[in-house]
Amino acid sequence: MLLEEQRFLHEDLERLEQGIADRIGEEPKHIRDRLARDHQVSQFLDRISSQSAKLLEIYRDVDGSRSREIQQIGTGDPMDEFYKQLNEIKKFHASYPNEPVENLERAYRPKKGADEAAQPSIVDTMFTGEEAFGRFFDLHTCHELYLNLPNAKRLTYLQYLDLFDNFAPGAAGLKRSEKMTDQYFAYVGHLALDLETFMRKTRPLENVDKVLSEFDNKFEEDWENDKVPEWKSEDLSATLVAGKPATNEGIWCEACEKAFTNENVYKNHLNGKKHIRAENERKKREQESASTTNDGAKGGASTTRLKERAIAEREYRVKRLASAMSTERSDTRVNVERKQGMTDKERQQELDNLFSASVSAAQVAEAEDGDEGDDDDKIYNPLKLPLAWDGKPIPFWLYKLHGLGVEFACEVCGNFVYMGRRAFDKHFNEARHIHGLKCLGITNTALFRDITRIDEALRLWEKIQKDKRKDRVEDGSVVQMEDAEGNVMPEKVYYDLQKQGLL
Repeated sequence: MLLEEQRFLHEDLERLEQGIADRIGEEPKHIRDRLARDHQVSQFLDRISSQSAKLLEIYRDVDGSRSREIQQIGTGDPMDEFYKQLNEIKKFHASYPNEPVENLERAYRPKKGADEAAQPSIVDTMFTGEEAFGRFFDLHTCHELYLNLPNAKRLTYLQYLDLFDNFAPGAAGLKRSEKMTDQYFAYVGHLALDLETFMRKTRPLENVDKVLSEFDNKFEEDWENDKVPEWKSEDLSATLVAGKPATNEGIWCEACEKAFTNENVYKNHLNGKKHIRAENERKKREQESASTTNDGAKGGASTTRLKERAIAEREYRVKRLASAMSTERSDTRVNVERKQGMTDKERQQELDNLFSASVSAAQVAEAEDGDEGDDDDKIYNPLKLPLAWDGKPIPFWLYKLHGLGVEFACEVCGNFVYMGRRAFDKHFNEARHIHGLKCLGITNTALFRDITRIDEALRLWEKIQKDKRKDRVEDGSVVQMEDAEGNVMPEKVYYDLQKQGLL
């Protein structure tokens, strides 16, 4: 029976390869269908790996069972062995009469039409509505966890999307001492896990484990060389120099963890009972930490440093994951800004359209297979209206409202024609118009708005230059005079006073 199992595994591998080839040959139009295809291919690749491992184990023949089976077939009567195995198969089916037979040809064949609609897709329950099948991030939970952190800045969700991977104290991050809490450790771990899960869902054909191992190896190297930003070992000692921190917060008291802007107040604070008690507690904690370190891990890092390393590793992973998915991040920001100007009904309608887009895409694909498929793709646009975001012409009333049928020509831009007043007003600040003015020798382009003719622009520039020359006063043209009392005045004023006898 080992030879039959060996043959079955070879057939299964060939069917899997053919199934992958059939799916790679087609490029779905909708992102949901593309993700479903990629996840199916990923599952097939995992099955190929597991079936190949079983096949290699049979070929190794560690216990010699495959060699014995081949020897029995080769030395004895082949028909006797055949009927022996046939009787075993009959006994098995007699014991399990309703056992289904797996059809490998249908199991890996791509499903189309009604079969595809009847079977739910892999990605239907994989993403939230905010993620839109892997197009955008959904970090609302992480945003709430961040806002619940002590001393965290009150960032909006839009600001959080820009700063969630910036852990510097001046941005959205906290101070080094404020990060040493279990709440912050859980937050940064949840953020890293969400980004990692999103990458696995949106990139099923990539080796995410290999990417994460590269991140970890790079972090290990930077940590050993003390090159991890905000977590260098000398940063903590460099913050205190003669009782003063490296920042501009004033004089820092390490025991009380408080900054003083006045030096005299700081000196008087050192003699207070509260400071003395805090200083004694700090020294006691340092002694306990030192004894624990010596007893638990000789020559190793302290407990605080180990916790810093765990937090820094998670922050480092968040930074690298965010950098690897920069496109999805920028798209998420644009999507959030767009949704802020929509009503709740419009958001719900857009969500419904998103989930029903795959059905319409399947209907379009079926129509393309027919004889009249080419005619369905043509857009009826006799008035040659501009196309909207969905690829269809905009309504005619909107075309008239914005005046898109009115042409505005600009001679400075090389007689370029702008359609509509809005595009015409906007082009005065664009590179084409500014470049045209600079070619005419005009440097101050802000004064030339609504001027489109070259002769008008040159006349205005010449007038501006004349006015500047008229108002300009050269330094050597003013003569200063001094009277007997030492008063300094212009020459004209001096002679006028002298004629009046006032000097």
